[in-house]
Amino acid sequence: MTRQRILTGDRPTGRMHLGHYVGTMANRARLQDTYECFFLVADLHMLTTRTELERLRLTQENIRHVVLDNLSVGIDPGRSTYVLQSLVPAISEIALILGMLTTVPRLQRVPTLKEVMQDLEIEQPSLGLLGYPVLQAADILCVRANLVPVGKDQASHLEVTREVARRFNSLYGEVLPEPDTLIGDVPNLVGIDGKAKMSKSLDNAIYLSDDAKTVEQKVRTMYTDPNRVRADIPGRVEGNPVFMYHDAFNPDTAEVDDLKERYRTGRVGDVEVKRKLAAALNRFLDPIRERRAAFERRPRIVEEILAAGSERARREADETLDRMKSAMGLRFL
Repeated sequence: MTRQRILTGDRPTGRMHLGHYVGTMANRARLQDTYECFFLVADLHMLTTRTELERLRLTQENIRHVVLDNLSVGIDPGRSTYVLQSLVPAISEIALILGMLTTVPRLQRVPTLKEVMQDLEIEQPSLGLLGYPVLQAADILCVRANLVPVGKDQASHLEVTREVARRFNSLYGEVLPEPDTLIGDVPNLVGIDGKAKMSKSLDNAIYLSDDAKTVEQKVRTMYTDPNRVRADIPGRVEGNPVFMYHDAFNPDTAEVDDLKERYRTGRVGDVEVKRKLAAALNRFLDPIRERRAAFERRPRIVEEILAAGSERARREADETLDRMKSAMGLRFL
């Protein structure tokens, strides 16, 4: 029986963090035995918001970080396919075709467009930024994926993918799947500053590659209940970032429940709560660090994995493009 396919990916803008893990990476590792998985390093997508030469020069290093971080959480290249987007030319041609079926007003309604423009102080979106969801649709549909694990903030993009696949099929016949969306168990992990979701650009993240000392330092600075100025004052657990992280990463539920009860009644200080959180996070990260270190000892491993995976993805994307052109009557030779 043929397994259904997954495609999801990351822009190579830096190291991956705990927000990425709960948003998509945990699902990737969990599903690789039951689905045929493709994991994309979306280097072309990076150009939608980053075109400065000094930042582009970091791309090769960031590609390496993205792949190593995925390997470190247990995504096995023997069971999954790693793909470098720019090594699959058919993606761009598929995106061009899909763009002809997508209106500008539809893309302007994508909620994250306004958020990105506001965050990066962009007054007018480039054609590439506006068409980001169309290129994402091409990524997904080029391997005919059935399921896409994403963070909550990317769910609206997947609606564009589903719509454009549906429109193509209604015009030219059943060629493309309408992929389903899978949101992580913790849709958005708040940053350590408590003000926004965890983000590389906001510098409020704990990275999968952070060492134990760095994790301890970051946890000590974490935002808690601003109204609790002493340990003997009852504190608020709900919405408190420290307890949100305990719930997500501390498997000792008895310890977490005890800390919550004492926090609510003013019988434990932030220092103890944070110290136990740092210990839980480091226990979670230790095997991830060990796997990453093992892969880092193989200097060409990232290049080898991406070369093999991208070759396979090229074959799949070429087949998809051929099916699309044949259905559209565009296959001349």
